[in-house]
Amino acid sequence: MVEKVGMERIVVPVRVRELDMERDLPAVEELERRCEVGISGDQGSAAADGAKKCKKKKKRNGMSLCVEQIGDPLARVRHAPEHVMLVAECGEKMVGVIKACIKMVSRGSIGGRKNTSSSSSSSGSPAQQQPLYVKVAIILGLRVSPSHRRLGIGTTLVRAAEEWSRARGAAHATMATTVSNKASLALFAGRFGYKPFRRPVLLGRPVHARRLPLPRRHRVFQLQPPLAAAAYASLLPPQDTEFLPADMPALLAHKLTLGTFVAIEGSDHHTAPAGAGGAADAEPPSFAVLSVWDSTRSLRMRVGGAPALLQHSLAAIRALDRAAPWMRVPSVPDIFRPFGAYLIYGVRMSGPAGPALLRTLCRHAHNVARRNPACAVVAADLAPGDPAAAAVPRWRRFSCDEDVWCIKNLGDGNAASDDDDWAAPAPAGSILFVDPREF
Repeated sequence: MVEKVGMERIVVPVRVRELDMERDLPAVEELERRCEVGISGDQGSAAADGAKKCKKKKKRNGMSLCVEQIGDPLARVRHAPEHVMLVAECGEKMVGVIKACIKMVSRGSIGGRKNTSSSSSSSGSPAQQQPLYVKVAIILGLRVSPSHRRLGIGTTLVRAAEEWSRARGAAHATMATTVSNKASLALFAGRFGYKPFRRPVLLGRPVHARRLPLPRRHRVFQLQPPLAAAAYASLLPPQDTEFLPADMPALLAHKLTLGTFVAIEGSDHHTAPAGAGGAADAEPPSFAVLSVWDSTRSLRMRVGGAPALLQHSLAAIRALDRAAPWMRVPSVPDIFRPFGAYLIYGVRMSGPAGPALLRTLCRHAHNVARRNPACAVVAADLAPGDPAAAAVPRWRRFSCDEDVWCIKNLGDGNAASDDDDWAAPAPAGSILFVDPREF
């Protein structure tokens, strides 16, 4: 492989192969450690060939929120039947890695055109109907050793991941980064032609030491996985939902999905009487639903750059709460050390009382999370225009609006492929599903 650096041409012999878990795990862990050590306070210092170890980072008055992967290096892709981790070697040294998986996801409405509807072509014949689900490659976890950056290793790994995905029939490839990670955007959007197209927001809140009370007028029930799958089939129709996985029932039945919960108003709540039109004028039923995913085994968050005064103040509040629990001081865990999180997904609501019911469900999710000492935050990833996003409680310090998803058509460049522009703005009412397995 030959790359230009300044006015010089540097030849870097790189071999890319698939991961051998038994043989390569120590080297992967060492590479992750080197990448972490190479992080400074500025994301611009990350490798020009790849993304940082921090999946998300948001600066506020010098503070930052980072999400780091731990444990099984294949945890974020292993759920897909087709997945891979590619490693790059210079001689006997591992200098880079990348992961990819292929999954069937819903396409939603593209460019305002429903996939289930058929239109007419210029010749008068019906245009080919777009499928509800499509094979998409998820490319993530790009790491390049600090000592081998700006040598084209990231480029080689991305190209290999795309070739692997294309060979398995993926029609599109997607990746996620942050708007402040200029190096990653320059690589994917600049060199490989990915288009930024969705901007989910991370909404997080800390887990308090005390149980949060639920309104007496609300009732919370847990749905068994088959019933939850049936409910989501109605609430998340694939023609209106982007990136809904075809294996949604398997996700809901996964051991790390702690439950799907629905909130409704109690039987003692009386709706307004119907108007002159009878039942047609009655208010629609109100409900909210969400699912809870335990990510404490696969990721850790951390807050960095906090002033010493803030750290000491929160520590004093925790000490006071332990010494005088009867005062019910709203203390939070030590967020300046690595901590785990519960993720809520499949967040939907309906009816005039929907936002209040959703806030009740978020309180219930908080109460579920406080049973796990490793969990310090409950968070959700939602589209910024989703009405549910306004109802989900959040703390500014635990929230992030810097995420950007990018997409690329892996087709052959023919006219039909070029017309399939998923990067077009999402139509009003479109739902974005964020799979917690890939967080």
